Amino acid sequence: MSCAQTIMDYGLRAIGIGERLLPRTDFTLCQQFTLIGSGMIWNIYFGLLALVAGFFLATAVAMGKASTNRILRKISEWFIFIFRGSPLFIQFFFAYFLFLSLKSSFPIFSPLTSATYGALVVLFLNTAAYSAEIFYGALQSIPKGDTEAADAYGITGWSKFRRITYPTMLRLAWPAYTNEAIFLFHSTTLVFFAGFPALQQKGDALYYANYFADKTFNPFVPYPILAFYFILLTLIVIGVFGLINTRLNRHLPSDKRVKLKVRPQVIR
Repeated sequence: MSCAQTIMDYGLRAIGIGERLLPRTDFTLCQQFTLIGSGMIWNIYFGLLALVAGFFLATAVAMGKASTNRILRKISEWFIFIFRGSPLFIQFFFAYFLFLSLKSSFPIFSPLTSATYGALVVLFLNTAAYSAEIFYGALQSIPKGDTEAADAYGITGWSKFRRITYPTMLRLAWPAYTNEAIFLFHSTTLVFFAGFPALQQKGDALYYANYFADKTFNPFVPYPILAFYFILLTLIVIGVFGLINTRLNRHLPSDKRVKLKVRPQVIR
C-alpha cells in the first residue's frame, strides 16, 4: 500500500471516516504519521472549543472575583480554587462517573457521557478557572493613572470598562494567557487516557501513539511523532496569539510593545 493510499484510508479515521480496521502488522512510518495526525483532529477540537468558550467565562469569573459584591466574589474564588486545586486527570475521572450516574435519572445528561461533550465541559471549566486568575491579576495591575484619567474625562460605567479597563486587562494578561492556551492543547491528551472511552477506536493522537507503542514494543517512534505534531500546533498557537498581541499593543510606542517570542530553554 502506497503512502498516498494510506493517507486516503486513515487520514480521517479518528472521526469515523475511512478504513475501520487498524493495521495489525508491518507498521510503516506513513501509517503512524497518518493515524497519529488523524487523532490530532480531536485534540484541536477539544482545545479550540474549550479555549473560545473558556475565554468568556474566565472574563466573567475574573470580574466576579474583583467585584465588591461578596457573594459574587466568593463564588468566583471557590470556582477558581476547586478547578485549579485539583488535578485535571481527577476532574476527567470524576466528571465521567458523575455524568454516568446522572444519565440513569436524567436522560438529558446522556450526551455528556461521551468524550465529545463531557470532556469538552471539563476542559472548558478547567481553562476558565486558570484564565480567570490570569485576568484577575491583570485587572489588579491596571495602572491607576489610566482609570483616573478616564474618570477625569467623565468616562464611567460600561463605557469605561469597554474602552479602558477591558483592553488594558487583555494587553497585560495576553502573554500569560498564551501559555495557558498552549497548556490547554497539551492537556487534551488526557481526555481518552483519563476516563472517557474511545468509542469505535475514535481516539486522539495519544490514543493512536499508545496503540503503535503497544503493538511494536517500541515507543521511540510513535511518541516522537506525537511530540512533533504538538510542537507544530504550539508554533501555530504562538503565531496566532502573537498577531493578536501585536493588535492589542498597536497604540504603544515600538520600544514598549511586549512581543511574544519562541525562546527554547536549553539550560534550566
